[in-house]
Amino acid sequence: VMKLSDSVKTLPGVGDVLSNKLAQANISTVADCIHTLPRVYDDYSQVTPISQLRPGPVSIEATIQSISGRYVRRGMHITEAIAQDDSGSVRIVWFNQSYRSRQFKAGDKYFLSGEYKLSRQRFTLMNPAAEASSNFPINTARIVPKYREVHGITSRELRKIIKATLPLIDSLEETLPNWLIKQQSLMSRSAALKQLHFPDSVDKLSEAKQRYGFEEVFELTLAALLNKEAFRRDESSKIPFKPELAKSFVDKLPFNLTDSQRRAVWQIYQDMQRNEPMNRLLEGDVGSGKTVVACMAALMAISSGYQVAFMAPTELLAQQHFATINTLLKPLGYRNEVALLTGSLSASKKTEVQKHIAAGKKQFIVGTHALITENVSMQHLGLVIVDEQHRFGVDQRKKLQQKAGHMPHVLHMTATPIPRSLALTVYGELDISLLIDKPAERSTVSTQLISAKGKEQMYRDVLKQLAAGRQAFVVCPLVEPSESLPVPSATTMYEALKQGVFSKYTVGLLHGKQKPADKEATMQAYLRKEIDVLVATTVVEVGVDVPNATVMIIEGAERFGLAQLHQLRGRVGRSEHQAYCYLVMSQNVSPSRRLRALESSNDGFRLAELDLELRGPGSLYSTLQHGALDLRVASLTDTELIAAARNAAREFIDKQEDLLQYPELRGRVERLRTITNLH
Repeated sequence: VMKLSDSVKTLPGVGDVLSNKLAQANISTVADCIHTLPRVYDDYSQVTPISQLRPGPVSIEATIQSISGRYVRRGMHITEAIAQDDSGSVRIVWFNQSYRSRQFKAGDKYFLSGEYKLSRQRFTLMNPAAEASSNFPINTARIVPKYREVHGITSRELRKIIKATLPLIDSLEETLPNWLIKQQSLMSRSAALKQLHFPDSVDKLSEAKQRYGFEEVFELTLAALLNKEAFRRDESSKIPFKPELAKSFVDKLPFNLTDSQRRAVWQIYQDMQRNEPMNRLLEGDVGSGKTVVACMAALMAISSGYQVAFMAPTELLAQQHFATINTLLKPLGYRNEVALLTGSLSASKKTEVQKHIAAGKKQFIVGTHALITENVSMQHLGLVIVDEQHRFGVDQRKKLQQKAGHMPHVLHMTATPIPRSLALTVYGELDISLLIDKPAERSTVSTQLISAKGKEQMYRDVLKQLAAGRQAFVVCPLVEPSESLPVPSATTMYEALKQGVFSKYTVGLLHGKQKPADKEATMQAYLRKEIDVLVATTVVEVGVDVPNATVMIIEGAERFGLAQLHQLRGRVGRSEHQAYCYLVMSQNVSPSRRLRALESSNDGFRLAELDLELRGPGSLYSTLQHGALDLRVASLTDTELIAAARNAAREFIDKQEDLLQYPELRGRVERLRTITNLH
C-alpha cells in the first residue's frame, strides 16, 4: 500500500533520472508530489464537433484517418494528420514530435486538445495533446493543470505522476475541525486536493481553491494570534505615564505634532503602563514623523530609570537617529544619557561605551546589530525600538529581548506601508499604530515619468534647483555596468554627470561596495552641502534625511518595485521647499501601470495595495526573510476570505481547541509561528 512518506521512486514511471530532477525541485516523497499544486489551468473541457470549431483552445473527440511525418529545413520534423468525427474532418500538425505517427491505432477514438488557428491559409489544430478517449484523460478534454516548470520537469510528467497518487489523495485525513468545515461550507481536504489537480468543472475548481485558500490564511492568522497570546503571557515592567513630562517635550518641539502622532503616542503610553509587554508596530509613510513618536516613548522609559535600545538596520541610519534623538532630548536636560554603539567604533571607544551601558550610565542606546553582540550587557532594559523591523531576523530580535532578562516592551517601526490584508495575517500578532498624515512643513513631491527624449528638459529643471542652492540624488539600479542588463550603473553615471551636465557642481558617488568609512564620509559631505549631486544605488533607500535635497532622479525606474520607488522618492520633500522626483525609463520601455500610479499618487498605503495586487506578497515583502508567504492558492487581496479565516482562527482559540488533535495543522502552524513576526 502506497504511503505519503514513500519515495517518489515508488510511483510508476519515476526512475533515477526523473527522481533526481524531482529532488532538485524539493519533491522527494509521495506527499511532496501531492502538495505540488498547479500554477494555472487551461480549460479544454468543452469537447466540440469538428464542424463547429472556432479559433482558440479547443478539444475534439475523433479518429485519425491518415498520418505521416517528414523532415524539413534544419532538421525540423513535421507530423501531419487528418482527424475525423461524425461532423467533419480537420488538419493537425505537430512540430518535432516524430513519435506521434506511432501513437494512434486505426479505428480508435482519441481526445485531442490544442490551439485551433490559421496556418498557411487554412485552419489547423496545432501541437495538440492526444489521449485515447477510453481512458481517464489527464492532458486533454478537461480543465488541464499546468505546474511551475523546474529543472526540466514538464507539466505533462507531473500530471502523470500525480495521477498515480489519486487513490492516496482520496484517503487523506481531514486537517480542520468538523465544526469549522460545516460553518464555512468547505469541501473536504481530500476532495479539494483532487479537484486542484484534476478539476471536474470550473465550479468545483473554485470550491477547491476556496477550501485550500481558506486553510492557508487560517493557518497564518492562527499562528499570529497564538504568538500574540504567548507574548501577552510574558511579564514586562510597567512604565508609568508622566503627563507633565510629555507636555514639556511637546512644548519644546519646533513644530506641532500631527493628530496621528498624538494618537500613536497615547496608544504606546497605554501599552507601556501594563504588565504585559507592548508589541506594537508604528507604521508611517516616509516623512510622517516616526522618530519623534519613538522618542516620546523612550522618554517615559528613561525618566523611570529604564534603559532603551534603539536598533537601526545600517550605521548611517543609527548615526542619524542618534543625532535626531540628541536634538529632541537636549531641551529637557538629557545630554549625556544617549549613547551610539556601532561596528565601526574603535575597540577602545566600543569598550568604553559598553562599560557605561553595563553600569547604567547610558540609558538610551542607539545602534545597529552591534547591540545584540554578547559584549553588550544592559542593566534595566525596559523598551526596545526596532527601526525598519523587517530587516532583522526573528533570532536577532529574540537576542535583544533576552538581554533584559525579561520581556521588554517592543516598538517596531516601518516606513513600508503594509496593506491591510498583510496587517491582519502576517503582522497579526502586532498591535498597529498608523501615521497617516504628514507634518505640515513637508511638501508633496511632484513626480514625473521621463522618456529618453525628455532628459534634456529634466536636466535644465534640475540645474535651476542646483542654482537655487538645493541638492539632488541620482539613483541607478547597478553599481557597475553589466553586459547582460542595458541599464545605467552608478559608476558610469557618476563619470558622465561629473564631466557633462553637472560639471560646474560637485558630484559624489555612493554605493554598497564602498568601505563603510568611505560611505559615511560621502554622506556626511552631502549633509554638509559639500556635494551638490549624489549619484548612488539603493543604499539611500531607507531613512537618509537630507532636508536640502529637493531632486530625486531614478534611472531605469522600470527595474524597481513600486514600494522601493516610493521609498526612494521619500528621500526628498523633507522640508518646506518644493521637491521633484523624475522616473527615468530605459530606452524603448513604455510606462507600466505601476509607474503611472506613482506619478499620480503620493499615498504609500494605496501604492502598497496596488503593489500587492500587481506583484504578489513575496516580491513586496521580503520582510519575511524566509518565504513564509508561499501562499499558493489564497490571494492576499481577498479581504472576505481573510476576514472569515481570521474570525475562525479567533474562534478556534476561544473554543480552546487542542492542536495536538490535528497533527498536520499543528506542524504547519508551529512552522509559521517561528517565521511570522516575532517570538
